[in-house]
Amino acid sequence: QVQLVESGGGLVQTGGSLRLSCAGSGTLFSIYTMGWYRQAPGKQRGLVALITTTGSTNYADSMKGRFTISRDNNKNTVYLEMNSLKPEDTGVYYCNAQLGTRLYWGQGTQVTVSS
Repeated sequence: QVQLVESGGGLVQTGGSLRLSCAGSGTLFSIYTMGWYRQAPGKQRGLVALITTTGSTNYADSMKGRFTISRDNNKNTVYLEMNSLKPEDTGVYYCNAQLGTRLYWGQGTQVTVSS
């Protein structure tokens, strides 16, 4: 079982930056692929970025070059650095841990980008 707690969301102006954090419980954090997902109002939850156990990363096309995912296994934490934010980046950002068929989600953190 993995418990995930996101933090770092808030209100920011267009062009601004935010850094989200996701703290995980348990001693096996490093074996999970970690991801950030976003759910915009009225839309389905979609992938923002993934980072594997070896540090390989994958981004949704609209986030490439603006967002950076990273992890610190010593702190059981995954980060999402978001730059050049746009109003369409608004939504609830969820942290996810994946291991095979096991999926764990955090409670989400709200990001609002004002125009």
